[in-house]
Amino acid sequence: MDKNFEEIVSHLKTSGFVYQGSEIYGGLSNSWDFGYLGSLMKKNIKDLWWQEFIIKNPYNVGIDSAILMNPQVWQASGHLKGFSDLMVDCKACKARFRADKLIEENLGISVEGKGVEEVDAVLADEKLVCPRCGKHDFTGSRPFNLMFKTYIGTLEDNKAEVYLRPETAQGIFVNFNNVLRSARKKIPFGIGQIGKSFRNEITPGNFIFRTREFEQMELEFFCEPDKALEWYQYWVAKCLSFVKSLGVKEENLRLREHDPEELAFYSKATSDIEYAFPFTDWGEVWGIAHRSDYDLKQHSEFSGTALQYRDPNTNEVYVPYCIEPSVGVERLFLMLCCDGYEVEHLENDERIVMHLHPAVAPIKACICPLSKKLAEPASALHQELCNYLMVDYDEAGSIGKRYRRNDAIGTPFCITYDFDSLEDGCVTVRERDSMAQERVAIAELKDYLLERISL
Repeated sequence: MDKNFEEIVSHLKTSGFVYQGSEIYGGLSNSWDFGYLGSLMKKNIKDLWWQEFIIKNPYNVGIDSAILMNPQVWQASGHLKGFSDLMVDCKACKARFRADKLIEENLGISVEGKGVEEVDAVLADEKLVCPRCGKHDFTGSRPFNLMFKTYIGTLEDNKAEVYLRPETAQGIFVNFNNVLRSARKKIPFGIGQIGKSFRNEITPGNFIFRTREFEQMELEFFCEPDKALEWYQYWVAKCLSFVKSLGVKEENLRLREHDPEELAFYSKATSDIEYAFPFTDWGEVWGIAHRSDYDLKQHSEFSGTALQYRDPNTNEVYVPYCIEPSVGVERLFLMLCCDGYEVEHLENDERIVMHLHPAVAPIKACICPLSKKLAEPASALHQELCNYLMVDYDEAGSIGKRYRRNDAIGTPFCITYDFDSLEDGCVTVRERDSMAQERVAIAELKDYLLERISL
């Protein structure tokens, strides 16, 4: 992808999509606030996922589980024991890195799932140098747990330790029986949720691609064991189709199935939807994992509560298999911004344009009165449309400058209210990407816009 990532990041910061967290105090490493436009766009992404994977899907229901959970949840899930990355330091400049990423980015070798000895053997390769200082002088690798620890109550002792959840999935597994009973579901069915997760990443970076605080949209889909592979393939295709429906260029997408040595010991298959970000060859956006019955069995063993399903037709009791499509909101957000950003060179001008799908765009249309004398009827039109969709109002500067401002933030339509509008009851609708203009009756404008902004 021939795009300048720093330029995209600068545009997102200055135009109101993303701000540096705690900026007036010097910021906080890898902490980001989503501004007016960014928060609207994130909400649109989450609403579209919820609509597609929960509301419209006859199999699935949604929940909203707590961020703080009983610490035994994380013992059962394996996070307290095994949720760690291997960390390595450069002895020369003291920079710290995730060993697997350092090796992958420098040598093109995957060491995912490898132990300390195997990773250290690769670190000994003299071709591997520190990205900061260029020297080959590393410590041995050592595990670093990614869980954020905090305390509950008034005393900071071991009994009061709790953790910020590193994923939303476990809140779904521990509620399996509750949802099965209260929602009266039958296999196959899924439980989805959207929520915050926290990981104390060793080397967060690339703007909002890898952060310590992020939002996940996760689905745990429970099915009969002998049909799990079929459902896995279904959800891989479904997730890829959803990404494409957002208008992402297909040449920037790929589906990568994990090699057997990459898989977790309980996983039967895993695929990643990857995107060609400007800062790397390919970056994972969406993971779809065949998790077998591992999670429900673990929580059954540690809690003493049977998490299983009784088939109403055969009376057979079994532990369902689980397929997990999991995607980060911020990574989808960044992918759409990178894919849509363009500096377009026109005949006598240039413009920055964000080619965002209208369903994702933070603002769907902007009302632009041709003259301030038309402010009253144009404002009335703005207020009417605000009942149905996110519409802005702009009367500052020339109409051309207003078009450019809206192109730069991805607004799909600019609506010019002119003096003829008072006579013919029509407005001029200008489309962002083609810059084509069309005269539309005000009475038909709402339906015109709603039809064109839907997914």
